[in-house]
Amino acid sequence: MTPEADPSPLTAARRRDVDLRRARVAQALEAMQADGSEITISSVAARARVHRSFIHRHLDLRANVYSAADQQPSAEASAATATRHSLEADNLNLRATLRRQTQHIADLEARLSEVLGEQAYTRTGLGAPRNHAVLEEQNHALQNEIQELRAKLQDRDEELGAAREAHRQLMGQVNRRGQR
Repeated sequence: MTPEADPSPLTAARRRDVDLRRARVAQALEAMQADGSEITISSVAARARVHRSFIHRHLDLRANVYSAADQQPSAEASAATATRHSLEADNLNLRATLRRQTQHIADLEARLSEVLGEQAYTRTGLGAPRNHAVLEEQNHALQNEIQELRAKLQDRDEELGAAREAHRQLMGQVNRRGQR
């Protein structure tokens, strides 16, 4: 039997689920076209109760959504004029955004100035000298660590040599028994 001839129950259930979701997307798209709702991948997915990635994975569904969105009259064309109130609200929002961005730029400039100042101070040698005692202590600690590691390495080399010698002796005994 081939898998296409008799699908497993899991495969059949998966196909039914995909078919149901595809039908819900098609119904949602038709309803949104009928009531004049804004058509986007997200809005169709929300109305059909599927994830946006489902529509993106199915190229025909995605093409249908894009086609319906292109046929839809734009919101700008349907809105004849902007009201004074909406323009004032936009103006206030833009001013608030401008204030935030101006403050952010000032903060970034101050930080850049600090960093460049520290770099110039360090590179010219004008910076405070490093604490010599701390560096000497670190050097001493690192030298002790190196000596300990060398001792461990020497111990392991001796153990390896002993293991090799034992191996040679055992192999010699095995070979002598094999010749008898």
